[in-house]
Amino acid sequence: MSWDEAFLRAYNHSVPKTYAVLERYRHVRELAREVRRVREEVVRNLDRYVEEFGKSVERVGGRFYLAETAEEARETVVKIVGRGKVVVLGKNNVAIETRLRKRLEEEGNEVWETDLGEFLVQLSDGEPSHIIAPAIHMTREVAAELLRKKLGVAVAPDPVAIAQRAREFLREKILKADVGITGANALAADTGAVVLVENEGNIRLVSTVPPVHIVYDGVEKIVPTLIHALLLANVQAAYAGIYPPTYINVSAGPSSTADVENYRVSPAQGPREFHVVLVDNGRRRAARDPVLWEALLCIRCGRCHFHCPIYRVLDGKFGVPPYTGPMGVMWTAITRGIEEAGPHALKCAHAGNCKEVCPMEIDIPKIIQEIKMRYLKKYR
Repeated sequence: MSWDEAFLRAYNHSVPKTYAVLERYRHVRELAREVRRVREEVVRNLDRYVEEFGKSVERVGGRFYLAETAEEARETVVKIVGRGKVVVLGKNNVAIETRLRKRLEEEGNEVWETDLGEFLVQLSDGEPSHIIAPAIHMTREVAAELLRKKLGVAVAPDPVAIAQRAREFLREKILKADVGITGANALAADTGAVVLVENEGNIRLVSTVPPVHIVYDGVEKIVPTLIHALLLANVQAAYAGIYPPTYINVSAGPSSTADVENYRVSPAQGPREFHVVLVDNGRRRAARDPVLWEALLCIRCGRCHFHCPIYRVLDGKFGVPPYTGPMGVMWTAITRGIEEAGPHALKCAHAGNCKEVCPMEIDIPKIIQEIKMRYLKKYR
């Protein structure tokens, strides 16, 4: 089954739903404008907000780490996790960006992706092709065959059957995991709280069942307050076409209880340790760039992918995974440099659809044009 068929199925499932959501919940557009406003405020003052967020995490009983590079970020997590552990991951683009899973496996850890799409990509030894739907390039027939080959079980080429079999396999891994690692949709500077949006329920399990919870994501996810973090979660879900989301999770510190004399004790039923590793890897440099700074406003809804003719015609090979599609060209420049982003920027036809559908109204064509110019000037 071709990429074009897989993409068309995903497009027909996603795009009409997004327009229906935005028509039914018209206030979401206003929320998006507010989210853009506060994210601009954070990007303009990123160092101050990173410091505030770190202090808030420590105040609620967590441990905070700031990693300048991908290598530093990986090694920070390796020190927390150790060797010979079972580690489960929630969907995490920064983990893919920094090759975290491979590094943990090198230390003798058993590591599993628990998001269904990422799990299928892991089994295929491949790379994600979409920021929200990482296995968009796989049809149901391909996914069923993959489970048969890798897990040795016969599964009908049916989304329900595939999801059920993966659920059974992954639930066993989650229940015996030593460490759970999640990303973040938003990080609240005022409280140190981490907000995550999901539908599968795997993130909720990954963040509460193992005794150690590690949050691993980029510094650009910070917003001023917990209220703003919840607003962002709603906007991201709506523009991804899945609204309301099944779950919005808030984590702030290790588990605790105050049921005896209102005296707060930690841990309780959930994790005894809460670590937050924030990754820079080019982000703070981009925040000071007169053009690239706007890319940091991206909320990872993946809407631009479905409206980009180049992403479709190139079988998703537009940008460097996990950052593909129009937003991916920008984020490849931020995290991997102009040298790697430039060849992808040259492919852009500047249709402008990405800007039209972006909830943050990011001028993606302008940024891609700037990447083209810098690439041609420096390397050609």
